[in-house]
Order: sequence, then C-alpha cells, then structure tokens
Amino acid sequence: MTQLIVATGNPGKLKEMQSYLEGSGWELTLKPAELDVEETGTTFLENARLKATQVAIATGQWAIADDSGLAVDALDGAPGLYSARYGRTDQERIDKLLAALGDRGDRSAAFICALVLARPDGTVALETDGQCPGEITHAAAGDGGFGYDPIFFVSDAGLTFAEMSKDQKRKLGHRGRAFEKILQQMQDLCPKN
Repeated sequence: MTQLIVATGNPGKLKEMQSYLEGSGWELTLKPAELDVEETGTTFLENARLKATQVAIATGQWAIADDSGLAVDALDGAPGLYSARYGRTDQERIDKLLAALGDRGDRSAAFICALVLARPDGTVALETDGQCPGEITHAAAGDGGFGYDPIFFVSDAGLTFAEMSKDQKRKLGHRGRAFEKILQQMQDLCPKN
C-alpha cells in the first residue's frame, strides 16, 4: 500500500474517500493538523490544486485534495466556495442556508467537487470534477453523511444525501462522480511497493 495524504482535516471526507479507493492500492491518511493551506483560489479546481500540491510538497508524499461545495441557484451560487465557512458547525451552516432561502419556490442546487492528485514533488498528476444536481429541502432528513447532506435532496434517488446508503451516494454524489472519472488512472499511477 502506498500512503496518500488527504489534504483535509475533515474525517467525514476521509472516510468517504476511503470508500471510493477501496482496493486501489492507496492507503489514505489525514494531513497533519498543523499543516494549513489557505484557499485563495477563485474556483473549486484552483483550491483543490493549492491544497494537493502544497500538502504533497510539505509531506513529501502523494496527496489528494478535493474542494467541494454547494451552489444554490436562488442564492446566486452561494454558499459556493465558502460552503465550509458558511457557519462554524454543520448545524449552523444548515440553519443559515435554510433561513437565507426562506420560502422561495426555486430551491434548485448542485453539489460540485473538484479533485486533484499531486505527486510528492507537488506536480499535478490528475484532476477532474463532478457535479450532482438536486434541491434544498425545507427541513433536514436523515442522519448519515456530513455537512449539508441532510438538506440536499436528489430526485433520482428520492432521498437526501443523509438518507442514502453509501453505495447510492457513491453512485450519485458529486465526489463519487469525480472519483469515477479518474479511479482507473489512480490505480495505474499507484507506485508498487
């Protein structure tokens, strides 16, 4: 197994990525807590590149980063790049988003994920993105997942992300769609020990 540093401090994201890369030859671990990368990009892809390349250089290991967020049409794409910083806790972010939407009829939204794999020297090996269209519910439903999952409804499944099984979320979710595009390439790149 080759170590792959996940450029996040979010254990929920690590767990989800582990499910996508099961059997791929990569052993995932969270980035060191003291290693913080400032997200100064203007797109999800730019932020993912920053995180992957800087974590790879700092650790001397392969690194993978995603930058993802929720874009709500009626809020002009907000919270977007600031999805994780929209509040201090998942519940605070959910409450703020639901309050901002109020009783608006248009609740269409999309989860967006940009994914970047960087070599130990910081060069980009792979990059891609994935999207999942859906809508924001009026109230939370389900107890799985993390972040905005309880209020993001996917009509193809008739469920929120928080109500889906891991397999359903993997198939329909933005991160799963991004990984699907590059999984074979990642397996081919995995250095053999």
